[in-house]
Amino acid sequence: MKSKFTMNIRCFAAGILVLAAASLSGRFAPAADSSPALPRPTADQAAWQDDEIGMFFHFDIPVFTAGGGGNGNNWRSCGHLDPNVFNPARLDTDQWMQAAKALGAKHTVFVAKHCSGFILWQSQAYPYGLKQTKWRDGRGDILRDYVASCKKAGIRPGVYVSWPANGYWEVDNGRVNWGRGGDPAKQAAYAQAYGKLVSEAYGNYGPLAEIWFDGSVPSAQEGGPDIVRILKTLQPHAVVFQGPTSSIRWVGNESGVAGDPCWATVMHRSDAGGGDPAGGIWMPGECDVPVRNHDWFWQPRAEYKLYSVAQLMDMYYHSVGRNCCLLLNANIDRDGLVPAADLRRYREFAAEIGRRFGKSVAETSGAGETVTLTLAQPARIDHVILMEDIRQGERVREFVVEGRSQGDWKELCKGQSIGHKRIDRFSPLEVSEVRLRVTRSAASPVIRRLAVFDVGGTTK
Repeated sequence: MKSKFTMNIRCFAAGILVLAAASLSGRFAPAADSSPALPRPTADQAAWQDDEIGMFFHFDIPVFTAGGGGNGNNWRSCGHLDPNVFNPARLDTDQWMQAAKALGAKHTVFVAKHCSGFILWQSQAYPYGLKQTKWRDGRGDILRDYVASCKKAGIRPGVYVSWPANGYWEVDNGRVNWGRGGDPAKQAAYAQAYGKLVSEAYGNYGPLAEIWFDGSVPSAQEGGPDIVRILKTLQPHAVVFQGPTSSIRWVGNESGVAGDPCWATVMHRSDAGGGDPAGGIWMPGECDVPVRNHDWFWQPRAEYKLYSVAQLMDMYYHSVGRNCCLLLNANIDRDGLVPAADLRRYREFAAEIGRRFGKSVAETSGAGETVTLTLAQPARIDHVILMEDIRQGERVREFVVEGRSQGDWKELCKGQSIGHKRIDRFSPLEVSEVRLRVTRSAASPVIRRLAVFDVGGTTK
């Protein structure tokens, strides 16, 4: 798996429960039963999957250079910029939360230390960050402000602190001397400094929903800091993207899409991509994507790169609708704000999700190989949402959805994985009943939600 700083990364029945119809956002904790020993999520993983959409906040000192940004290789030179270049005159993390709420995000992830090495909190790890600036007299702490704004908005915070690249320390691919290594003392000093960074970021700001390492972190035995101990002690309930304790995974691209099928289980914690139904580790996928193609950081005069609502909806179908969470980026500008054009696009995107899926034509839940939904009266439908009760593991291996039209059952769609959520679209059809038939399963299926929709002919 490539890392973002080199090639733009990213990468768990005796009594079967019959569930009451569940809302899209309803949370539920894992339930114990005597069903087959399938991998199942922890309570924290299940809550994270219920979020479905999160927002990424990228902000770093390269934004204040002439061209803006920080993508590509210019993070190397930006690791030695004068700290006083950093001067977001109108920074407002409450405004960031307005963007998150406009999107419908339930959790967010703040990039608190990216590849330049510039530290966006009051750190003692090394002298390159907010403490060394004139901004707010050297006492600014954006990580503190961000977490406070999350709490105020009722949104769960997450934090990104990358290991493999650090322009200040001249580290690339996790090694000093721009990736060449050859200096054990400097490498050990970097590992010690990074351990201090994550101890501060993960230990001083309260509980976090998600932790990002971006490109993994070596274990203590491999010359890295003792991340396993740090996370177990400071953030035992956070889901972790990459690193020795990974609990969510990269799907293999930065396009906001997962393949089909996409399973929540894998064989190894280092796995990326579509998962494996035979895997023994519950590690669902996360689809991360910039809202501006392909800029993770703000660039001047780049509003034209904003993805259209249609493009974002396609990502939604192929992320949330393919058993993953969507993590959509926000490019914080030089003022320290989410740009107005981007904020409008989040609102438009969320409005379209609501228009399509805010109210079902009908829905039900159930258990067993066949779940049937009888409509109050015949109605036109063109979408179906399926959800398993993942507390019981992913049980469905193959399925078909059929609609009864004028007395005959007609195939609407079929597939393999369902997991937390699957969204399928098909040609409009007037039906009186809809049924889900599970044609292959690992155990008796438990269906949290079978819902049908009339989106109005929009099937692209």
